[in-house]
Amino acid sequence: MTKSWYSSAILLLSLFFVLVLSGCSSKGDAAASAGEGSGTPEALKIRIADINTNPTFRAALKQGIFESHGIDVEIINFGTPAEGVNALFIKQVDVAFGADFPVLNAVAKGDYSIIASAGQATDQAAAVWKLYVRDDIQSAADLKGKNLSFLRGTFLPYLWDEYLKEQGIALSDVKLTGQGAFDESFIALKQGDIDAAWFSGSALTDKLTALEGVHELTDMSKTPVRLGMGIVAADAFVEAHSDGIGAFLAAVDEASVYVQEHPEEVAELMFQEVKQPKEATLKDLPANPWKVGFTQAAYDSLAGQKKYMVDTGIITQDFDLGSKLKLEALKQVLPDKVTYPK
Repeated sequence: MTKSWYSSAILLLSLFFVLVLSGCSSKGDAAASAGEGSGTPEALKIRIADINTNPTFRAALKQGIFESHGIDVEIINFGTPAEGVNALFIKQVDVAFGADFPVLNAVAKGDYSIIASAGQATDQAAAVWKLYVRDDIQSAADLKGKNLSFLRGTFLPYLWDEYLKEQGIALSDVKLTGQGAFDESFIALKQGDIDAAWFSGSALTDKLTALEGVHELTDMSKTPVRLGMGIVAADAFVEAHSDGIGAFLAAVDEASVYVQEHPEEVAELMFQEVKQPKEATLKDLPANPWKVGFTQAAYDSLAGQKKYMVDTGIITQDFDLGSKLKLEALKQVLPDKVTYPK
């Protein structure tokens, strides 16, 4: 009797443990299924290089546009777009944007490609770039023998070259001083350490207009230079995340439209996040619309800048520009905005 009772108890306990273990396994499988087969893919993490005067990425993040496209974005600030492009080389960022000059410098150095252009090669956008000089410089001819500033890694040496050439001044007639950011150039011009510098953005140019001993001499729209802008990424990242790159570009396109349609809201955002005066943002927005795509004009702008960089030895090894365009993801999400006939 006792032996039979013990046998029954052991059998019941065994069945109990089997049921408990089975239940745990079932819950574990359900949890795994919810994570893996729920139909909600994990958001792609993208680290984006940015600057304080660009509202496009910040608006996309604030309005949940990146999130709605399945992108988890981290914005990393730099003094200039060129610094952001250089951060690609040390894998500090995944995607960067910049003028043709730093973008071409990046793709010339290895496995990096242009995934879209962002427009801006217009007279209106060119007029935003203004040349401020000390008051003893009243004409271009007075630039001879002067100390002229440029931002390292940017297109500004090219702009100086083209502008001075039109004015009949050789580069050997001036001194070019490289600096790291607009703030550094502003302080140097204010103190008289340099004699002239190009600036962009109303927040800065408003301060320069009020600065004693300094005045605006001209702007870039009065030169032959027009500034294209590209978005660039490492080939390995593009190839590993082609769908994610497409989603990112679609999000940026959506954000660019949002920014132009909600200027007051964007001005408030820029003031809250980077303390940019609202009136400066409102001035800059109409002149700097982002237009994600790729056109013949975008290609021509890159090709012209590349020729200058190769001819002057900035790019030491020439390359096929077409091979550095990875537009497949862009064509998938914004086919009507890719009109370059590659």
